[in-house]
Amino acid sequence: MIKDLPSLVLPGATIDILKASCATCSMHQLCLPMGLGNEDMERLDQIIGRRRKVARGNTLFRIGDPFQNLYAIRLGHFKTYQVNREGAEQITGFQMAGELLGMDAISTDLHHCTAVALEDSEVCEIPFATLQQLLAEMPTLLRHFHRMMSQEITREQSVMLLLGNMQATQRFAAFLVNLSSRYEARGYSPNAFQLRMSREEIGNYLGLTIESISRLLSKFKKEGLVKVSNREIELLEPHTLKAITAGTQTCG
Repeated sequence: MIKDLPSLVLPGATIDILKASCATCSMHQLCLPMGLGNEDMERLDQIIGRRRKVARGNTLFRIGDPFQNLYAIRLGHFKTYQVNREGAEQITGFQMAGELLGMDAISTDLHHCTAVALEDSEVCEIPFATLQQLLAEMPTLLRHFHRMMSQEITREQSVMLLLGNMQATQRFAAFLVNLSSRYEARGYSPNAFQLRMSREEIGNYLGLTIESISRLLSKFKKEGLVKVSNREIELLEPHTLKAITAGTQTCG
């Protein structure tokens, strides 16, 4: 693995350094897969603002904050939440390295959710006004940005389906399967990872109580589907978990 570079890549840096920088940060999903030329990569890299560290429990942006930047998660994990009519927090998603935060505010210029770091994290600030100018001049980048927005919409629709039509066992299995696939896409083990969020936060996201999450974990352990040690989890039967998610197999 390439070690971290200085917090800002200077405009005069060589393209090899730029590629190394992108290859080790969350921006790789916004540039490397598209086959951009050296000049376009330099232009993209130059609009990226400072790298910003966000300590565990600290807020990146809040509901109602004016929209200025998109944030590419370089390191760490975040949760986003909204506030319901009763004033309670409702978690709307968990985000990890390689994903963008802040797209909720593009249409209204105000953020509609709050983003909080689940662990010590780091993001790259991308001034949206500058990015818009670049998107207008680089059709390939624009297509990829649209693809990322589409993926975000699809993810939100999947959550609605998850909460609306699935039983509790299916919801939790789907949650684990989703995390597994996302870690695999980033080159990590799909079957052994750490849950960065608490059981209470998982329950909030899935519309279940913390007691239900604890019971489901115990049930999955008893059935030999997972192995759990504190927040470390190992998926022992990933195919079975996928079948439970699809509703083609039951648990217990």
